[in-house]
Amino acid sequence: MEIYEQLILSLRQVNRVIDLHSKQLYKQFGLTGPQLLVIKKIAELNGPIAKRVAQAVSISPATVTTIIDRLEISKLVQRKRSDFDKRRVELFVTDKGASLLLQEPQALPTSFMTQYQKLESWEQNQLISTVQRIVLMMETESSETECGELKQRKQ
Repeated sequence: MEIYEQLILSLRQVNRVIDLHSKQLYKQFGLTGPQLLVIKKIAELNGPIAKRVAQAVSISPATVTTIIDRLEISKLVQRKRSDFDKRRVELFVTDKGASLLLQEPQALPTSFMTQYQKLESWEQNQLISTVQRIVLMMETESSETECGELKQRKQ
């Protein structure tokens, strides 16, 4: 087995654990992992627009809009037109959403969080750097592929 194949298998295992935890999160709190990330970011930013939330959680604006629609249906967030600029739609966590966040649902499994927090800060930073590097390497190839596809369509 090539070494990069070991990396692919490890990434798939991480993805699987995150997916399983997201299902467990949904059963317990009625939220998926991405929905939890979005509602937490809305609470943190206090009145952001959807585009700002999308940038902050690294999810496409279209997907974030769909997530916000679902959170709004569940009455966990609300959209409100800005008092200063009626074109601007700001996002706020409702009382129901705030009480859900007080229960402290976690986007990652508790066992991982516990082990991660026990690491020295340099080890935590090393893991973050490594994962960010992987993402950067994958995004570079992905954006190159997208650019190539766009050029082919235009021709």
